[in-house]
Amino acid sequence: QVQLVESGGGLVQTGGSLRLSCAASGRTFGGNAMGWFRQAPGKEREFVAVISWSGASTLYSESMKGRFTISRDNAKNTIYLQMNSLKFEDTAVYYCAAGGWGTRKDNYAYWGQGTQVTVSS
Repeated sequence: QVQLVESGGGLVQTGGSLRLSCAASGRTFGGNAMGWFRQAPGKEREFVAVISWSGASTLYSESMKGRFTISRDNAKNTIYLQMNSLKFEDTAVYYCAAGGWGTRKDNYAYWGQGTQVTVSS
């Protein structure tokens, strides 16, 4: 069984920053990419970013590139999402995903429960 636990969400003002974390447990994740998606109320879950096991390869949503940075610490089985210059439209539940690659949510086998990010205007 795989568990992904997100943390770091909260309320932040427009222009502020947050760092999300996702800790993986339950199995060895050697070779597995991990990523982030988000879902705003009434909208589909959308891709944010993904990082390869080595960290050498990353993929970002074009709308978030330059503001968001994904990273990982394999010693801790944890990935991070540094979010800067936050906008009101970044408000969403952010989900950690693993066991896949690419921008499609159907590509991923494992999901966390999500962490709420609210950006006040």
